[in-house]
Amino acid sequence: MAENTKDVAEQKKKVSHWKNLKAEFKKIIWPEKNKALKQSAAVICVSVCLGVMIALIDTVVKFCLGFIL
Repeated sequence: MAENTKDVAEQKKKVSHWKNLKAEFKKIIWPEKNKALKQSAAVICVSVCLGVMIALIDTVVKFCLGFIL
């Protein structure tokens, strides 16, 4: 009998968890499609620019080390 009560309590806990999760998702304010696209493009551009800068710095350091050694 104690195991059955434990199972029921666990089941209620799971249901409660999903209800709370659903309630939290309803509170989310999603950005407009246009704004999300602009922000995503900005993140991609900055990432590419930083990648290029790091590659250039790496190449210069490699060249300098090769010249010194």
